[in-house]
Amino acid sequence: MKNQNQTSPYPEKLPEEIEVIGKCIVNAAFKIHNSLGPGLLEKVYESCLEYELRKVGLEVKRQIYVPICYDNLIFDEGLRLDLLVGDKVIVEIKAQEKVNELWKAQVISHLKLTGLSLGYLINFHSSLMKYGIKRIRNG
Repeated sequence: MKNQNQTSPYPEKLPEEIEVIGKCIVNAAFKIHNSLGPGLLEKVYESCLEYELRKVGLEVKRQIYVPICYDNLIFDEGLRLDLLVGDKVIVEIKAQEKVNELWKAQVISHLKLTGLSLGYLINFHSSLMKYGIKRIRNG
């Protein structure tokens, strides 16, 4: 039973539209992993994830550059997103045996710099997909 005095690290619920996109991403990742398994290149998983998300009617932008503003200067090459789903959720795709903690920091930075609230770090090299998906919130 949850103590009434406990506060969630994310007190505000995300809008339903964002939650639906997130569920579609997770479902598609499981479907792809169950079908293809681990061991392929990131680009293969990225292509398949884009395809699966488009099949359910989501807009997907792939390998897009997001300009970064620093000290009143705009840097076009500052940030590249693997996938941006529905203009609301970032997906960073990996296919690596060893998990690098910097990947999570990368997604957090992407969320902060874009002002978006939800991202996923998906490592398709996991033996079980449930260990390869990290949901990451901004603020």
